Amino acid sequence: MPEIKFDDHPQPARKASSELIYYLEDRPPLADAFFAALQHLLAIFVAIVTPPLIIAGALKLDLETTSYLVSMSLFVSGIATFVQCRTIGPIGCGLLCIQGTSFSFIGPIIAAGMTGGLSSVFGATIAASSVEMIVSRLLVYTKRIITPLISGIVVTLIGMSLIKVGVIACGGGFAAKANGTFGSMENLGIAALVLFLIIFFNRSANRYLRMSSIVIGLTIGYVAAWAVGMVDFSRVSDYGGLNVPLPFKYGVSFDWGAIIGLGLVYLITSIEAFGDITANSMISGEPVRGEKFMKRAQGGILADGFNSMLGGIFNSFPNSIFAQNNGMIQLTGVASRYVGYFIAGCLILMGLFPAVGLIFSLMPDPVLGGATLLMFGTVAASGIRIIASQHIDRKAVLVMALSFSFGIGVEMAPEILTHFPETLRGIFASGITTGGLTAIIANALIHIKED
Repeated sequence: MPEIKFDDHPQPARKASSELIYYLEDRPPLADAFFAALQHLLAIFVAIVTPPLIIAGALKLDLETTSYLVSMSLFVSGIATFVQCRTIGPIGCGLLCIQGTSFSFIGPIIAAGMTGGLSSVFGATIAASSVEMIVSRLLVYTKRIITPLISGIVVTLIGMSLIKVGVIACGGGFAAKANGTFGSMENLGIAALVLFLIIFFNRSANRYLRMSSIVIGLTIGYVAAWAVGMVDFSRVSDYGGLNVPLPFKYGVSFDWGAIIGLGLVYLITSIEAFGDITANSMISGEPVRGEKFMKRAQGGILADGFNSMLGGIFNSFPNSIFAQNNGMIQLTGVASRYVGYFIAGCLILMGLFPAVGLIFSLMPDPVLGGATLLMFGTVAASGIRIIASQHIDRKAVLVMALSFSFGIGVEMAPEILTHFPETLRGIFASGITTGGLTAIIANALIHIKED
């Protein structure tokens, strides 16, 4: 593969990304755009609705409230995705960046909800989002802190952390763990079928088969799962109606403890966003250094904070750029930001009409796991590519060693944080947070005089 030159001129990177079918500013035909958007939707739907479901369960909210929170998460994710792809003034990165409710905030949100209810959660979501917006304005002055090495480490940790989620889904999910069927041959067989089909069709020279590889894999896997009795469509009749977005439906209140807790996570999220934008730019054949890239990164991080503020206003939770969609761009070969408009429109519709999204929520975990396992792996691979583009000296090796040890260590043995205060435990339980902070501190404090 030709060497990628990191400068302000996109052409060399574009040449290196010759595997793309549609580039950033290309406008795919309707059919191609729809297929690409559908595959992104299949990859993110469960990820968007899972945080509000977890939070609602922990706070013991009723079914009506839970349903509304899920709908608003979809609705806000649609608006946030449109802002990122389209850009509004300085807000947005102008890439095919998909936003959705972030898993990183679940711990602090539950802690805030336990003490102050939903009004405290939404108040902290709105107030603390200013941290990320301020970071975006200071980004140009923090280039020595958030270096490509740091970005590569964070992106790699994101991918590695997500792989665990994919493996659990392949085994049947947490429900299967509870009923003793986790890792059954039936679950693993369905996941393996989906994974094989995606790889088989993705390697095709036919661009339509390549673009549709994930849809084909998921569709056949869905049918196979239904054939063996893993899908219950009778639940469809239990849901319906219309959820109208109503700002401040559950009120808003401000608690300093909750604001500080979420503010710390927003700071880390800005680093994650920088890493995701770097990976997305590289995959899309765009520069990952220079003035153009810095402006893009500032706009993307600003949009992360702004969209999270909108989330709090519309009874949803903090939003962040989804790393798994970078893997989707690689698999489909479609980097056109105009596809994001289709994705945004579909998310908004699913938010308004809950029944539209029900078909996705009925998808068995092994079906989705077979696809997400591959996508999450490509995210980690993107991080490794960013790291590999840098000069790896002794200092870089030490920074990577500490960051991966701490980050992956927390993911493998979360009980090591048992005696931490609850707020800190909620923050550092994420390997991305722990590894990212370690990378920043180690990179700043370690000084080695090369021979």
